[in-house]
Amino acid sequence: MATPDVYVQLGTPDPLFSKIINSPRLNPSPKETQESLKRSFAKYLAGDNMLSPVGKLFNPSKHLTFEEPSYVHTMEDIGYPSSNGVSPIAVSEPFRLFSEEAVNIMRDEILDPEVQEKYSYTSDIAPRQIRGYAPKYAKFIFEAWKHPETLSIISKIAGVELVPVMDYEIGHINMSVPGAKIKCNKDAPVTEDDEEAIVGWHRDSYPFVCVLMMSDTTGMVGGETALRTGTGEIKKVRGPSKGCAVVLQGRYIDHQALKAFGGQERITMVTSFRPRSPRVRDDTVLNTVRPISNLSDLYGQAVEYQLENAESRIRDMLRNVRESMKAGATDVQSIKSFLDFEIKTLSHLNKEIVEESMVKKGFVGEVCVAGNKRNKVE
Repeated sequence: MATPDVYVQLGTPDPLFSKIINSPRLNPSPKETQESLKRSFAKYLAGDNMLSPVGKLFNPSKHLTFEEPSYVHTMEDIGYPSSNGVSPIAVSEPFRLFSEEAVNIMRDEILDPEVQEKYSYTSDIAPRQIRGYAPKYAKFIFEAWKHPETLSIISKIAGVELVPVMDYEIGHINMSVPGAKIKCNKDAPVTEDDEEAIVGWHRDSYPFVCVLMMSDTTGMVGGETALRTGTGEIKKVRGPSKGCAVVLQGRYIDHQALKAFGGQERITMVTSFRPRSPRVRDDTVLNTVRPISNLSDLYGQAVEYQLENAESRIRDMLRNVRESMKAGATDVQSIKSFLDFEIKTLSHLNKEIVEESMVKKGFVGEVCVAGNKRNKVE
């Protein structure tokens, strides 16, 4: 009986699955990765990309203005093993994704007074966030991130086929409103004690994010994403301009969003992604999002997609078992490996579903503390 490929995916810093990832997998070198991405981008740009539409509002021929990133940094480029996450890709340089018209439509949706009133959250690492408003109040945003052409672009950059984690995580907004002008040396290095972050040091709950800039960055100082490399050094990734985006494997890299100086607003939209294949191990945690979410929606959608993935794996395993029974050669080791994986996966999910009475609303500081501890240990 063939062993399902769910057991031979890339490694992870989470020890939960370490014992069942026991098959070696060769990863491409950074140079090979860049060459592969160049070929993929060239093929995409040369194609007609006639894919099925998701809705009537988002028109990819008008609203997508994709230009390939100048460089895509691998995990090895920033000092991590290439097997550290679900892809060898760490982070892209900013690239143009949506037209100005598209971003302005998105801004109208998120700045709607009803959205601002009903879906705003404040936490101890971010002054203002907006979550969970799509698709009810943001059909254009919902269609934009669910469209096959958008997903194709994000997946090519990430090096793995991705889909939005769940509807609740489409279009998360981080907002920094204008304030007093502050002088800033744009060439000064970011330090561990940097206090000018709109979102403090953390790792994301989900494998990949795409961060879209929604503000005019003309004359902006700051506003970059700071990454902590595998050696503990701090690296700035240039902040994107309006309509441009960055793809980051944020579940596996400590990072923070730096404040924009000069009294300018900084509004970014963060959409989280997971591998499309249910056979790719899922390292999702909910510790960064529980305190700033409607738990009924968050838990319901998280359990739904996890059970759908489990259902797909179970159906495949059932087919293998039936075929092996007909052949009279049941593979006990394969069965036990499969069961062990499913038990660990569901046990992990069970730990992430915390009673509402135990969730401290707006308190995400423990995630930042964990990030600082990782830096000291590593």
